[in-house]
Amino acid sequence: MCALFSGTADAKGWQPLFAADLSNADCDRAVWSIDKDGVISATADQAIWSAGTYENFELELEFKNDKCTNSGVVIYCTDKKDWIPNAVEIQIADDYCDSSASSASTGSCGAVYGHLAPSAFRLVKKPGEWNKMKITAKGKNIQVTLNGKKVINMDMSLWTSGKTNPDGSEIPSWLPKPYAELPTKGYIGFQGKHGQALIWFRNIRIKEL
Repeated sequence: MCALFSGTADAKGWQPLFAADLSNADCDRAVWSIDKDGVISATADQAIWSAGTYENFELELEFKNDKCTNSGVVIYCTDKKDWIPNAVEIQIADDYCDSSASSASTGSCGAVYGHLAPSAFRLVKKPGEWNKMKITAKGKNIQVTLNGKKVINMDMSLWTSGKTNPDGSEIPSWLPKPYAELPTKGYIGFQGKHGQALIWFRNIRIKEL
């Protein structure tokens, strides 16, 4: 892992999260690579992480799904080796994989995984097409915009239980820490290949607020 990327921010404060050669990324370079067009991809189910921690930021990215992709953007991570219960995951998924599904769930694209379903279903484009996502994280408030539509506005302080969501639905057993108690500063990560399905990312940039 190299030092935190110190690229020059543009006039509005945006700068790439990763260097163009991934020299500042914390990842297995045998798994993660970046091509000449700046597209980042992985060959295994491992995450790629920011070198430094962030709080109060806007994060923009583009992603492209494979058939049945199951990936995610991880924020507020305090333990990269055991990140699942120690972070917030914004779900990236191929909502067309299950043709029988008719409504959004906490596993749908744009969801806060296991905790809050997006307000709209199948806003994600079909596999092979690029999507845009924006995540705004300010303390306990998390907002997610998918392809131009805001789908999440979460107040983490309402999630006082590690077993049930405020609406009474169950939280997966592997996510036992109440979001109200999670730190709101941490590493940013992206999940890699899951099963046989690939995922591609590009144009990842961040603006600290």
